[in-house]
Amino acid sequence: MAEDVSGKTAQTAGTGSGPGRILVAVYGIFALAAGARAGVQMATRFSDAPVAYSLSAFAAVVYVLATVALALGGRTSRRVALVSCSIELAGVLAVGTLSLADKEAFPDETVWSVYGQGYGFVPLVLPVIGLYWLWRSGRRTG
Repeated sequence: MAEDVSGKTAQTAGTGSGPGRILVAVYGIFALAAGARAGVQMATRFSDAPVAYSLSAFAAVVYVLATVALALGGRTSRRVALVSCSIELAGVLAVGTLSLADKEAFPDETVWSVYGQGYGFVPLVLPVIGLYWLWRSGRRTG
């Protein structure tokens, strides 16, 4: 922390405060939704689409990491959130593109299929908002 001209200590805004609370809540909902969906799919019909169901489970883990990291908001947590949101964005772009290009490789949908179409494209928008919030909340305030 640095002191400004008035002698006040400048602080970094918390990632889980203010509008960040909504972001944490949405990430939490997606962690539950993706985890529950993947759990049911893997328990009942894993052999039908092992890659798709494993990707949904991976997405759930990424959402859990992002949720916790954004809620905590410390220095290490911000880094974990940055990595989580970046992996999420790369994943939704890669899986979204592959699911359109090679439909046979994805016999069933994942959270990230067709850029999250089954979830109203929120999986595509959420990491962008998360990365923006990390940038915005990381700026120094007086």
